[in-house]
Amino acid sequence: MRLNLVSLKILAVYKHFGVKTLQAEDEIAAIGAAIGASFAGNIGVTATSGPGVALKSEFMGLAVMTELPLVVMNIQRSGPSTGMPTKTEQADLLQGMFGRSGEAPIPIIAAQSPSDCFNIAFEAVRVAVQFMTPVLVLSDAYLANGAEPWKIPDLDALPQITINSPKEGEDFSPYARHSETLARKWAVPGTPGFEHRLGGLEKQDITGNVSYDPDNHDKMVRLRAEKVQRIGNFVEQPEIYGYPEGDVLIISWGSTYGTVLTTVEQLRKEGKKVSFYHLRWINPLPQKLGEHIKRFKKVLIPEINTGQLRQIIRSTYLVDAEGFNKVKGQPISASELKAVINKMIEE
Repeated sequence: MRLNLVSLKILAVYKHFGVKTLQAEDEIAAIGAAIGASFAGNIGVTATSGPGVALKSEFMGLAVMTELPLVVMNIQRSGPSTGMPTKTEQADLLQGMFGRSGEAPIPIIAAQSPSDCFNIAFEAVRVAVQFMTPVLVLSDAYLANGAEPWKIPDLDALPQITINSPKEGEDFSPYARHSETLARKWAVPGTPGFEHRLGGLEKQDITGNVSYDPDNHDKMVRLRAEKVQRIGNFVEQPEIYGYPEGDVLIISWGSTYGTVLTTVEQLRKEGKKVSFYHLRWINPLPQKLGEHIKRFKKVLIPEINTGQLRQIIRSTYLVDAEGFNKVKGQPISASELKAVINKMIEE
C-alpha cells in the first residue's frame, strides 16, 4: 500500500494483526506490489488520488486480465494534474469507469460520509474476493478531512468474507468459473497441484493458457464484463428516499449525500414531490434505477464536476437528466441546490 507517512504509521501499528505496509517509491511500484500480494494469497490495497490512478491504470488492467482481488482507493482532489491538491472534487468518475486500455471494466463503489468509509472499504474487499476482481473505491478530500461520530461495529455481525480456494485433490483449472459469480478460484502459488501462470496476455477459457484465438478473446471480454454486472445480484440495493413518483428525482453519489438529503427533507416538509436516490455502487448501477427514473417528470444530478455521472445516466437510460455542477474545490450547499430544484418544479 502506498500512503502518506501519517497513514503509514497508523497502519503499521496493526502489524500484529498481519497487516503489512509498504511505502513504495512511486504509484506504479505501489500497485505492482499490491498485485503481487494478491497473487500470493493476500488482499492487496493501494491508495492514491486522481493523478496516481492515472499512473496505476496499466496495472489495473493487469488485475482485470489476471482476475485477482485488489482494492484501489482514489481520494479525489481538484485537478487536472496537481490542480488544487487540498481542495475537493468528484471529477475522477469517468477516469475510473474508462481510464484503461481495452475492454477493462472495474466495479466502482463510492463513500457517502466519513463514517461510511469503513463500510465501503469492507464491502470493496468482500466483493473483490468473492468476484476475483479489482475494485475501485471513490472518496474525496471533503470526506478525507471530515469527521463524525462512528460506532465501532460488532465484528461478528459483519457479513462473512468467503475465499473461494480450490480444495486439495480437486481437478483444478485456473479459469474455471463459479456458476453464479463467474469468479475463478484463488489458488495460492506454491500449493501442490494448483500450479498455474498468470500474465497480461489474453487467457484461454478454462485453461488460462495464452490465446490469440479471436472467438476466445470475444468470449473472455464478455465474461469479464458480465462478472462485474453480476455484482448487482449480490450487493444491497439502495432504497428511494421520498415519494415513489413525482416531479423531481435527485440522483447523487459520493460526498454530496448530506447536502442532497438535507435539501430533500426541507422540500418534502414544504409539500414538494421531490425524491432522492443515492448510489453506492456506480458500476454496476442499481438494478431498479431505470424503473425509478421513469416515474419522475425530471431528473437532477448534482456533482462536483461538469456532469460525469449525468453523462453515464443519459447514455445508459436515454433520459434527459439535468445537472447541477460546480468545480470550485468546495462542496455544494443545500441552499443553492434547493433554489435549483424549486426552479425545476416551477418550470
